[in-house]
Parts: sequence; C-alpha cells; structure tokens
Amino acid sequence: MIRRPAVALAAASAVVAGLALAGPAVASPAHHSSPRGGTTHAENDRVPAGSAWTQEYFPSSDRSGTQLHADVLLPEGLRKGQKVPVILSVGPYFGHSGQTDDEGFTHTGPSARFNDFIEGSDLFKQGYAFVMVDLRGFGGSTGCLDWGGPGEQADVKAAVDWAGKQSWSTGKVGMYGKSYDAVTGLIGNDLDQKPLKAVVAQEPVWDLYQYIYSNGVPRPNVTGTANAYNSIATLPQLADDDPHYLANATYEQQHPECLTRNADGYKIADQKSAHWKARDLAAKAKGSDTPLFVTQGFVENNTKPEEMQEYLDNHHGPERGWLGQWDHVRGGDRVSDGRLAMGREGWYAETLSFYDQYLKGKRPRVSYPAFAIEDSTGAWRAERGWPTTSRTTTVRLGDGAYVDDGGASARNTLSLSPQGGGTPGDFDMEHAPPLDPVAPQGLAKGLARIQEAGAVTSSWFTWSRPLARDTRITGTPNISFKAKGSGNVMLKLYDVGPDGKAAMFDEQVSLVKSGRVSVDLKATDWTLKAGHVLGVEVGSIQSGSWRDTPSGETIAVDDARLALALDDPARDVATAGARSPFLDTYLRQYTVTLAAGEGSFTLPRA
Repeated sequence: MIRRPAVALAAASAVVAGLALAGPAVASPAHHSSPRGGTTHAENDRVPAGSAWTQEYFPSSDRSGTQLHADVLLPEGLRKGQKVPVILSVGPYFGHSGQTDDEGFTHTGPSARFNDFIEGSDLFKQGYAFVMVDLRGFGGSTGCLDWGGPGEQADVKAAVDWAGKQSWSTGKVGMYGKSYDAVTGLIGNDLDQKPLKAVVAQEPVWDLYQYIYSNGVPRPNVTGTANAYNSIATLPQLADDDPHYLANATYEQQHPECLTRNADGYKIADQKSAHWKARDLAAKAKGSDTPLFVTQGFVENNTKPEEMQEYLDNHHGPERGWLGQWDHVRGGDRVSDGRLAMGREGWYAETLSFYDQYLKGKRPRVSYPAFAIEDSTGAWRAERGWPTTSRTTTVRLGDGAYVDDGGASARNTLSLSPQGGGTPGDFDMEHAPPLDPVAPQGLAKGLARIQEAGAVTSSWFTWSRPLARDTRITGTPNISFKAKGSGNVMLKLYDVGPDGKAAMFDEQVSLVKSGRVSVDLKATDWTLKAGHVLGVEVGSIQSGSWRDTPSGETIAVDDARLALALDDPARDVATAGARSPFLDTYLRQYTVTLAAGEGSFTLPRA
C-alpha cells in the first residue's frame, strides 16, 4: 500500500503527460500501514467536516496486476494507535471529477456521493472511518472494467481485506451503498469474508442478467448500460490531482479493448452462460450469513425486485429491510416538497444502530422491526421476514391465443396509437429511463372488446371473481402455460376496481417456443380490496421497456396457471411510515380502464 498526499503536486499534469502505460496494469505495491495525517475540511472544502482525507493504493486479489485506489476518510484528530471500525463502499461513481459526468469542480477532492449518509449519521463523531474504493477501470484504479464479474468480485474481496488490516482499523468492516455500490455489497456478502460484519444495500440488482435481459428478451440496457459505464470509465480527471491517481485514471484510454470487451459482455443473451452465472448474485448468496439490511421499491423503474426473494431465501444471516412502493431512491431522500421519498423517518439512525450492533457490539436502544413494509395502500406494517404468507395457491387461467405482433393487430383494428413509451437512452443503474406506461386506456379496452368478439389479437385477458375480502398478493408470482408457436410473451397482473379502473401492478416478459413455459414475475406486495378483481393479461410485448422482435405468429396458450403467495392484511401489525410520494405517480401512469369479463377463477381466502 502506498500513501499519496491528498492535494496534488503543481506539476501533476506534466508528470502524467510523460507516463506510458504499457502492459495490463501498473505494478502493484506491497501492503503497509499508513501514518496519521491527511487533508481536512479547513484545507479543502470538498473534504467532509470532521474528517481527514488520504488517497491509498493496493492490489486487487486476483493477481491480475490491477491496482485499486481508495479515498480514506478518518475521523479528524484520530490519535496514533487509535482504531475505528470501517464503513466501506466499492463502486464506479467515486471519480474526483464527478460521479457519472464532469461536475465542474475547480479542484480535486473525495467524492460527495455519500455525504448525505456521512452527515445524517454524524459518522466521524460516532467513531467510524469511511472508505470509497474505485472498482477496476474507474476513478484512480487500473484494469478493465468488469460489470459485476469475477474481476470486480476480486476487487471487493481485496477492498474488504485491505480495510480490515489497516493500522487504524479495528478489523471490523461494514459495507454501504445504493444501486451499483449496493450490488458490490451483495457481492461482499456472497464472498463471506471474516472482516465483513454488516452490509447495507439500497435498491440493488439481485441478479445482473435481469438488468439486461428478461428471459432472453433484451432491454434497452443491453447497449445503454454498456455505453454509460464505458463513458464513466473514461471521464477526464482534474489536473491538480495526485500524479499516481492521474496516471491510473488514463488506463481505459490507453486500453480501448477494455471498453469493447465490456460492451460485448452485455450482448450475451443466454442466461445459462458462464458469463451470467458468474453474475447471478442471488444464486451465489446460498448459505451466506453476513447481517444484511436492504431497501427495495416494488414499483422501481430501474433496479427492479427481480430475484430478491431468491436472494433473501438463500441468505441465512440476520436480515433487515425497508420494502415499499417507491422508485430508485435512498432511505433519507426527500422529494421537492420535503416529504421523505420512502415515507419512513429515521433512516440514518436505524442504519447507524445496525452498524453499531454488528461492528461495535452495541445493543440497539430502539427495537426496530426486522422488516418495515409499505404495501400498495400506503400503509406500513412490521414483519419478521419477507415474504410473510398465509397460504399459497395455484389457479387455472384456462386457454387462449394471441398474435405476437407488438400490439399492431389491436391498433390497426381500432385505429389507435399507444401513448408514452419510446426507447430510453443510455443510462446506468443510477439513471433510469422515464416511466413507460402500459397500453393506453383505449387500446386496453379495445383488446378486451376484440377478445369478447372471439377475434385473436395482441393479448387475451382472464379475470377472477370479485374478492370477498381484502387480500394481499406477495412474494414472486409465477405464470406457466403450454405454448404452441414461437415468439415473445408479456404477462401482466391488474388490480381492477368495480369502476373498471385497473392498476397494472406486476409484469414480466419472456421468449416463447412450443412447449411448457414458466415465468417468474417481479416480487410484489399488493393488496386487492374486497370487491376488486384480479385481471391477468397474456400477450405480445407492447412496451418500450424491451427491445423485442415480434415473430408475427399466432401463439396458442393451453393450461395456463398462476401461482401466488397470499397474505391477510387483517393480521398486519402497523409500524411508523407515511405513504411514499411515488405511489401516486405510479398509479397515475399505470392505471387503465378495463371492463372485467366473467370471472373464471376464485382466489381463496388468505
């Protein structure tokens, strides 16, 4: 490990101009302890108040020669020999010039990505260090970027081990992140390292394949995410930075084959390939036991709750969670009018209590529920785990047929055009495309009307009988059927009120070929009121959220079945929390008018 001063030498740009990076990486220095010191907020306003900043370098764990860069923030005034536990974040967004783009800084400094957490928890006064490590290819780290793959997993392993071995570290490490750096937290849990004592992961991706493909159908992310991270990896850094940092930061420019290789990885459509198996974090969580605190929006438009249940089922350690009806936000985020984006107070206090318990051995002063969950009514409840179910059931949806034409048959018949949608541009895990509404109200009504007339169109609907009492659908629904024909299928669940207003609350797509098809939908937590109807739509993909190629074939669907986990809301134990603001936005975007047909199945009492 080499210690570099936080404020760069004046001749940094001239030094870097004379460096040539030949070969796969800069030589990796050996580990050794760093002395106290560093730059304070009084010396550099980008350094968080109450901390001292140094830059450090150490090798990744895969012996590739990749060198990792860390920004280390220790409590200001930490005495020689004094040790503190470490909160570690590992990701691509810690570059000194900006997280995802050039942010216009006039001088270098550590990333402000998690200053909200640092300030909200008063982290340094509470006796913690905060360390930000650049994944390979980003910021001040060398090596080819490797989206969630074996290379990045080696980086996480190295970062956890390094943080646990420093002279100022107690040897106990917690991980913290949101989105991509929440993914690295899940990786840390999967690696099951001794120094790692707790992980806080907000809005992660649970299986990286699901972010790029849905059962073989590509999302716009197949190119958008690749382009976004290639762009971040080649961001110019600030001329006044450490010469070592600047030399490392040019690695992707010196090795453009890294960018090509990264983009090629996203084009592998086979979920069973070695490429994607290596990135299936939910499967890799089997038997892991690091204490885990997660957040997840069920109606997320970005990092969706796909394979969340599998991950939590495979994880055997203590679990905490905030789950609810929000978008891609952090626990402490607020919307423009000041309301909390998740609707629940106390994110920083609860997170600090979690770290205190597992990194310091402090007994919590407040008895927090293991899971605090907001369902679709906006009400919050406390649960010991998720999902909590009263019963499971499988209902028969019957037979039908649809034309895999992307909705063209219905639009041509009705002379209607879909609203909204469009193909999103390039984005990373932090930046989702705009909401892509379901088929517009006129088209949805028209599809049902054509079905009633006996014509085969882009989709067909099946309806439950009205519910006798409030019933919650939770966990991960599954739809299976026997298909005849090849193409694509889109599956949707609707909550249909007596007035015909239907909220689409779950969806998934898949490639289809003749034979038995089984598709897991997204995890959900949705309450249908008494008198409401559960609607199921099976048909062609009619959404800009996927880059499907319609086959034009008529696909026969036989013996369709819907497997559900149900819960009784009457048994809920309330906990603190307000209605998340995004829930109303979601309902406006995803509510259509549907006239429910005659019910063909009954949901049993939960």
